[in-house]
Amino acid sequence: MNKSETPPVEPTFGEAFKVWLQIGCINFGGPAAQIALMHRVVVDEKKWVEEARFLHALNFCMLLPGPEAQKLATYLGWLLHGVRGGLAAGILFVLPGALVMLGLSLLYALGRGISVVDGALFGIKAAVLVIVVEALIRIGKRALKTPLLLGLAAAAFVGIFFLELPFPLIVAAAALTGYLVARRAPDRLALEVKPIEVPPPAKDRWRHFAIASIVGLLVWSAPVALAALAFGPHHILVSIGVFFSKLAVVSFGGAYALLAYMAQQAVETHGWMTAPEMVDGLGLAETTPGPLILVTQFVGFLAAFRDAAPFPAVTAGVLGAMMTTWVTFVPSMLWIFAFAPFVERLRANRQLSGALAAITAAVVGVILNLTVWFALHVLFGNVTEMHAGWLRWYAFDPRALDKQTLVLAVTAALLTFRFHRSLIEVIVVMALLGIVTRGVLP
Repeated sequence: MNKSETPPVEPTFGEAFKVWLQIGCINFGGPAAQIALMHRVVVDEKKWVEEARFLHALNFCMLLPGPEAQKLATYLGWLLHGVRGGLAAGILFVLPGALVMLGLSLLYALGRGISVVDGALFGIKAAVLVIVVEALIRIGKRALKTPLLLGLAAAAFVGIFFLELPFPLIVAAAALTGYLVARRAPDRLALEVKPIEVPPPAKDRWRHFAIASIVGLLVWSAPVALAALAFGPHHILVSIGVFFSKLAVVSFGGAYALLAYMAQQAVETHGWMTAPEMVDGLGLAETTPGPLILVTQFVGFLAAFRDAAPFPAVTAGVLGAMMTTWVTFVPSMLWIFAFAPFVERLRANRQLSGALAAITAAVVGVILNLTVWFALHVLFGNVTEMHAGWLRWYAFDPRALDKQTLVLAVTAALLTFRFHRSLIEVIVVMALLGIVTRGVLP
């Protein structure tokens, strides 16, 4: 019996709960690294889910708005233990990072700069760069199995990096390509020709969809409605809730895809913060566990902190952060619980599988775009976005290379690729080296 035929291991809820908590505490590095981490733990180490089901779930999650890694965690939890499993996995994936982000937002707002914390974050940033590169390689090897898929990834990278094409357009083009190719040449998408055995459709799947949708919408909107009743429709908590609820519906492509729109609205339209503060918030989100879209929590905290009435500033900031986190992540769990009963049946649809395989390939190109963007901003002090007609590129001065960051990144790369140290070991070591570098070296 080969690896692909080995039946999955069935964990207890307690065993799974501990693993989801562990993943929630160490899932640094953005969606690429987080998806790779879940694959390593759930598929390779624990063998709870087969490779094909994991990739199919990942493809499906890419179709829905919201942070893809959290949606994937929620679905895997649901697959193992139903609704309670999905709730545990989805909440634990976000909660540790949200608590860390709340603490960092407090320190930032109160102006309490701590050199040890700054040094640790400096080292972790270099580690995250290497972790993202590793995740890109791991996912690329699994997703880009044919020349066509490789070409789709390259086209997606060119489209988003040089042409600034919208992420939904890239997804739609890849899906259409995969759908059409799967009908005539499924091998070009590395699809299995033989029929896939799937469980029979659940008899109550539409009832499940209706209940999950109604309950999810009520839970999603409840805090915003309560704030409006208590403080009026124009209170800052209501504005935060409405704004980030809208953002959650169009949040395709991850935090970077949303950053330009969010920054424009938060800085220019609402006046909640300055542009440099937005950049600081993204930097904090980069160095915490959890989805990078937790940067929204930083925005919500500062917005409420600075328009606190009738609360004290810190209390208002905490409430603003809680409101932001709630309306950002509850919707992504709603999509999963509503559509989960249909996902396994969709594995037997070759055309849809082809579309999803093509989407995954395109997403690899998008992740490459994020990797390049992140590397430029981490390693060089001043990066300028340039335009010439349809083309966009980033200009930087090679002489501005941050040598300390480069040395730390090379060290993290050696620990990761040469010595194969675990993610948490790399993070801890790089945090300590960051403290030493910032505290001792000029």
